[in-house]
Amino acid sequence: MLEQETIDRLHEMRLPKMADAYLAQDSDEHWKQTDFDTRFAALVDAEHRSRVSNRRVRLLKLANLDQPHARLEEINYTSGRKLERRLIERLGGCRYIDDYRNIFITGATGEGKTYLACAFAYEAIQRDIRTLFVRMPDFLTDMELARRNGDLKRTLKKYTNPRLLVLDEWLLVPPNEQEVRDIAELIQKRRRHASTIFCSQYDDSEWIEQLGNAEGPLAEAILDRIIHDAYRIKIEAIDPDKDISMREVYGLHEEDEAN
Repeated sequence: MLEQETIDRLHEMRLPKMADAYLAQDSDEHWKQTDFDTRFAALVDAEHRSRVSNRRVRLLKLANLDQPHARLEEINYTSGRKLERRLIERLGGCRYIDDYRNIFITGATGEGKTYLACAFAYEAIQRDIRTLFVRMPDFLTDMELARRNGDLKRTLKKYTNPRLLVLDEWLLVPPNEQEVRDIAELIQKRRRHASTIFCSQYDDSEWIEQLGNAEGPLAEAILDRIIHDAYRIKIEAIDPDKDISMREVYGLHEEDEAN
């Protein structure tokens, strides 16, 4: 068995799983009969798996997902919604992030837009992609507070740095002139180096009106930077008369969404 001093040094070097794995090997007769290279590789694998797992736990926490338990493999394709399964599964591979393309998820309240966006975000995190979820009203409030506190540059970087940003409740309420400028700055800084998932109750054909139409020259500039190469997922009820909220389908409750 390694001397205790060596075990202590592994912990000092922040290699606790390697130390634990060695102790486990030392108490197992099978491992004692295994060659050095195989044993050492197993020790390294144990430490690596632990670090990958811990990193992804941190990324998930930093992402602040509204529904952190959302998973693509748990999407209910028989829930009475029109869902393009092949497209959703293809986007789950996260190639769109490498290509700096966006995703538009549109549909009425309760159709599962946020769940789907969070499921995409989870897939990104499993590929070690820095991700952030934010409601559009919270982003705009954050920017206004930063402007008052003289902290605008740092706050904007909070939203421009993640490789994947989920903007929920996109244009739910028409923004004012200053808010349109904040949105334009965000979109411009993320353009061609990051991807954004936009969740909206409005179809993208209506976004120009929500942004101020002809009264706001920035509206066309914003849409021009996000709309041409985006993937579109429109969630609709097959039979509106039998429509139920996706919160019921996925067993979500108000307290779940608050956590």
